[in-house]
Amino acid sequence: MEKDGVSLGQAAVYRIVVQGVLSESSGDRLGGLRLRVGPGIHGGTATTLTGRLRDQAQLIGVLNTLYEMRVPVLCIELLRVD
Repeated sequence: MEKDGVSLGQAAVYRIVVQGVLSESSGDRLGGLRLRVGPGIHGGTATTLTGRLRDQAQLIGVLNTLYEMRVPVLCIELLRVD
């Protein structure tokens, strides 16, 4: 079902912020998203992952990988629908 112009099978650009530092080599396991390390929301350090995912199934795959890596997710933002 499509709601507000977004569908499950549509490509989109996302920004995901996680707690802690992820290595650049983690990007391959995370859908090829770009990683940037910076200050966290409540102090500490956070890693921001940004990039295009082909559909929401790939987004769920990225989130499952982060869960398996035991990395807390702080924020997920849809930036643009392709």
